[in-house]
Amino acid sequence: MKSVTVDAGSAGQRLDNFLIRELKGVPKTHVYRIIRSGEVRVNKGRASAETRVQEGDVIRVPPVRTSEAAQDKLERPAPPREFPLLMEDDHLIAIDKPSGVAVHGGSGVSFGVIEQLRQARPQARFLELVHRLDRETSGILLVACRRSALVKLQDQFRERETGKTYLALVLGAWPQRLKVIDQPLHKYLQAGAPGAPGTGERRVKVVGKDDPDGQRAVTLVKVATRFDGFTLLEVTIKTGRTHQIRVHLASAGHPIAGDDKYGDFEQNKALQRQGLRRMFLHAWRLQFDHPGSGERVSLQAPLPTELQTFVDHVPTAPV
Repeated sequence: MKSVTVDAGSAGQRLDNFLIRELKGVPKTHVYRIIRSGEVRVNKGRASAETRVQEGDVIRVPPVRTSEAAQDKLERPAPPREFPLLMEDDHLIAIDKPSGVAVHGGSGVSFGVIEQLRQARPQARFLELVHRLDRETSGILLVACRRSALVKLQDQFRERETGKTYLALVLGAWPQRLKVIDQPLHKYLQAGAPGAPGTGERRVKVVGKDDPDGQRAVTLVKVATRFDGFTLLEVTIKTGRTHQIRVHLASAGHPIAGDDKYGDFEQNKALQRQGLRRMFLHAWRLQFDHPGSGERVSLQAPLPTELQTFVDHVPTAPV
């Protein structure tokens, strides 16, 4: 075992990002595995990948090795890529992330938006994700260009001072009266392969309000348009839990169209034949205080062409 003390320059980072930089040459999938297994300790206690490390924290790291093949793979840089810009200045970059692109490498993904952006902008001294979107979700994603901006923006997300609204197309007719979903969520791992317990995919489920493992999650829902067999919703999240929107909407009996984890699988097959080949969830609008000026910023990303085209061909529901 070795111990690493967090310095001031690394304060505020997520544990997974801290270890990925600390354990150079170790595949990201292995970093996530040792965190999940509890082999990594922060101040002698277990911690999750999302834990924010602070100056003076002592991180206990188990011995790790990497094969030559893994090392070769790690040393191959991500292909440089720029993404559609919604805003850019000295403090932050706001991009319109396409569906199908992970925000960062890890858990079986070699690279994501942040690695590609760093390769495309070698002159940038600092680029860090402010928040995350699921790989299948498109829309607004913020990247900080300096640590002071990262800290201020992440504080706003943590203190729920941002406004995050998504567009989601769900199956069926959403009840007009259902405007607030306040149900705790619990993260778990599906059963893995035989002989490898706890290595399955990450999933989230609704649990009772008295469940000790439940995290409070609040989702606000507003009907935007009613279609024949579908409802387009404006969904605002007051908490940023993993898969929150997907699980909350599915638990209400109206899963998101095209959701391959929590959706209606037979319906998804039919939707693919109709041209919808991805999950219909889009980070549409984001409001926050600018980390430099303090002024309120409101960004909006239009529906991607493939989603707009799909709804344009769906008849609206009769009044």
